[in-house]
Amino acid sequence: MNQYIVYYTLDCNIIRERIVRDLDVKKEDVVQEVLEKVNQSKYLIVKSDKGDFKVKSSLIRYVMVRTRNLDN
Repeated sequence: MNQYIVYYTLDCNIIRERIVRDLDVKKEDVVQEVLEKVNQSKYLIVKSDKGDFKVKSSLIRYVMVRTRNLDN
């Protein structure tokens, strides 16, 4: 399994979300999935370690995705 950490940069905050996918899923696919979700929805529910956040999509300025392999 791969763990992807998605960073949503807002005007005055950074929210981090963890997504777990199979090994055959590429980082580019996760980036595309996240960007489509941001473009298609007015609000996102971002599940982080600190709880769930309802984020207005228009406030998101930058999205970054990092990969971490969980099968070690």
